Amino acid sequence: MDRAGLRRKSGGRSTQGKPSSPQLFVPKLVTVLREGYRFADFRADFIAGLTVAIVALPLAMALAIASGTTPDKGLITAVVAGFLVSALGGSRFQIGGPTGAFVVVVFNVIAVHGYDGLLIATAMAGLMLIGAGLLRAGTFIKYIPEPVVTGFTAGIAVIIAASQLREFLGLALENEPAGFIEKLGALSGALGTVSPATVAIGMAALVLILWLRAVRPALPGFLIAVVLSAFFVWLLALPAETIGTRFAGLEPSFALPAFPDVTMERIVTLFPSAFTIAFLAGVESLLSAMVADSMTGRRHRSN
Repeated sequence: MDRAGLRRKSGGRSTQGKPSSPQLFVPKLVTVLREGYRFADFRADFIAGLTVAIVALPLAMALAIASGTTPDKGLITAVVAGFLVSALGGSRFQIGGPTGAFVVVVFNVIAVHGYDGLLIATAMAGLMLIGAGLLRAGTFIKYIPEPVVTGFTAGIAVIIAASQLREFLGLALENEPAGFIEKLGALSGALGTVSPATVAIGMAALVLILWLRAVRPALPGFLIAVVLSAFFVWLLALPAETIGTRFAGLEPSFALPAFPDVTMERIVTLFPSAFTIAFLAGVESLLSAMVADSMTGRRHRSN
């Protein structure tokens, strides 16, 4: 399960009693500000936020591309989600950001319903999560069997790996199938078009990330790998596809979002996708909060 980072919202540990009913829906940020927020806390949070931003930069672009959209949308989503998670989250040490589990879901929604369908499904999922919070459904996270979560995460990892084989090997394959079995068949048929330069770059970046994670875990391995890979591709003029060549015409810009037309037919059609997004978002957020609790001795507000 991919993570954008661990956001620290206050210093020190303290014992906490069971929150009262009104407190169940109060964001932790409000509690932190009420208890007092010192400059030392801000300095530590600033360093943590900078670290998270450095890690999330290449991760957001990579997950956006794997989801079938453009890298700029991944960056914008990571920024907006970071603000919302910090402002409205129920944990002092909230883990938030793009995750690999959503790659498969988002890719399928875009492939079948288009980008407009993804926007509608995401909005519907948000309403479902609000309803789940009001019904206090977050307290039932503890009843989910751990093998189910492990199997789900492992399955997602296999699907993501298969979805990135074409880019990793530099295969000349048009109209890659969305289905897992069909995808493997198409990839095996295109193995004769492997690009040695692309494979070398991908392997070097992968080895560098794993090596830095083992010997220097504090360093942003993802960002270092992206920067060094781009530098050597430019320096040696390697015949490798880049974001600029793959997304030709992509210019830096920011436009206000335009929400698509919503009809009852589209709502009914997108309901299963919206439910899947809501379920994954809820489960991953609550599991992340539980991990943060075990690391910090705090207690999150699951609703």
